[in-house]
Amino acid sequence: MRNLCVVFICLCCLLPLTQAALITEQQKKLAPTQTSILDGGWVEEQDNITILHVSGTHYEMGYQHGFLLQEKVQQNIRAFLHYAESYLPLNEFLGFWNISKPYVPLEYIEEMQGIADGANISFNDIVTAIMAIEYADHGCYGIAAWGIATIDGRLYHARSFDLPSTIQDPVSGKYAHENTVLVVRNPDNASASLSPAVAGSFHTGGGMNSHGVSLGIQICWSKDQTFEGNPYHFRVQEVLDTAMTAKQALEILNTNRTHGFNFIVSQADPAIGFALEQTANLTYVGTHNDSVENIKPFWALEHVVRRTNVFLEPSIAATQRKPYNPSGLIAFLKLIFLQKTNPYFAVYQLYKSVSKEIYITWGNLSLNNTLEVLRNGYRAEDFPLLRLIERLGKGTGMAESWNQWVACPATGDMVFSFADHDQMAFRTETHYVNMYDLLSESPP
Repeated sequence: MRNLCVVFICLCCLLPLTQAALITEQQKKLAPTQTSILDGGWVEEQDNITILHVSGTHYEMGYQHGFLLQEKVQQNIRAFLHYAESYLPLNEFLGFWNISKPYVPLEYIEEMQGIADGANISFNDIVTAIMAIEYADHGCYGIAAWGIATIDGRLYHARSFDLPSTIQDPVSGKYAHENTVLVVRNPDNASASLSPAVAGSFHTGGGMNSHGVSLGIQICWSKDQTFEGNPYHFRVQEVLDTAMTAKQALEILNTNRTHGFNFIVSQADPAIGFALEQTANLTYVGTHNDSVENIKPFWALEHVVRRTNVFLEPSIAATQRKPYNPSGLIAFLKLIFLQKTNPYFAVYQLYKSVSKEIYITWGNLSLNNTLEVLRNGYRAEDFPLLRLIERLGKGTGMAESWNQWVACPATGDMVFSFADHDQMAFRTETHYVNMYDLLSESPP
C-alpha cells in the first residue's frame, strides 16, 4: 500500500539485561561519561515481558534505549529497512526525512541520535526507517469508552497495533514483532508515560501519560498528503511528553500535519474521548454524539468513540475512497481485484466485528472486558468472511496485531498482550502493570 501507512519504526532494543550484576559488568567497560548516561535506564523482565526504563534528557533516554536493547534495535532496524526496500529505494526515504526534518522538534532528533549511538547503528538508518512509515502496509484499531458505557464510569482507552507479520531481519531471521518491549519513560522536565512498543521505537503509536492523557493512531490512506510537516511518530511522542489535557493533545496532533491518520484521544478527568481525522489539509474532531459518528454504514455508540483505517467525515473520506460506503458490493469487488490499493471493505469488516463486541459489553466495559472486546473482535468468530480475509491477507497488516492494550489513565493500570513468533497479540497471554508502580521502581 503505497500511500501512507505506518511501519512504526524508530526502534530501540539491545541486550535484555535483567540482572544488576550483568549491568554492572557492562558499565565497568564504559567510559565514565557513558556510565553516567546509563544511570537512569535499566531493563527488567516480568512474566517474560521486557520492560525498558529510560529517564533524563532526550539524548540520555535515547542512548539508554539503544545501549540496553542494542541487539534487538539492530535487528529491528535491519528488518524495517529490508521491508522498506520493497517499496522504494532507501535514499528516497532519506530524502523525505530531509524535507520533514525542519518540522521535527530538536529534542527528538537528539533522542534518535542517542539511540543510534547507544545501539552502534547509523542515524540515517533510523530516520530512513521512520520515513518508511509513509509506505507500509498496516492497520490498527482504537477505542475510548467512558461514563455510562463503562462499569464504573471511568475512561478506558484501547488500541490494537497492527503491522505485517512478515517484517523480518535478513541477518538473524528474527521478526520485528518478536522484539516487543514496554517502555516506561520519565524525561527531565516533561511527563512520564507508558507505551507498549518494539525495540528501537519510542512507542508504537500510542500510550498514556501521567496527566491521564491517552492516545492511539490508525493510518488512513489518503491522496491529500505531504512530507512538509512533522511525522506522526514525533507528534505522538510530544503528546505523551507534554499534553495535560485532550485539548492540548489534539492541538499538537493537528500542528504540521503530513498524511492521512485517525487518532483516538482521551483524558481521564473529566472523562471524555475524541476521534480525530486528518489529512495534510483537512481535519475533523468529534466525540460520541457528533452526527459524523452516525453516517451509514457506520453507527454511533453512546459514550464510545472508535476508529479503524477509514475516515467517517465525508469530505475527508473523499480523499481516500469512492464511493463513500466501504461495505457494499463495489467495495468488495475492489478488494478482490485491487486489494493493494482498496482494502476498505476488509477494514470495514473489522470495524463491524469489534463494534459488535463493544455493543454486547456496553455498560460493563472495564479494563479486562475492553481487552476481550478487542481480542474477540479480531478473532471474528461470528464473521467468517473476515476470518477468511485475515488468513488470505497475511503480510498485509490486516488484523496482524503486534500488541493490544487497554489503559485506565485514572489509575495508571494497563492490561496488554504482545505477539510472539507465530501468534498475533489477540491469541497470546495477557499481562498487567501499573504505570505509577513502575515509575516508583529504582534501578537495580
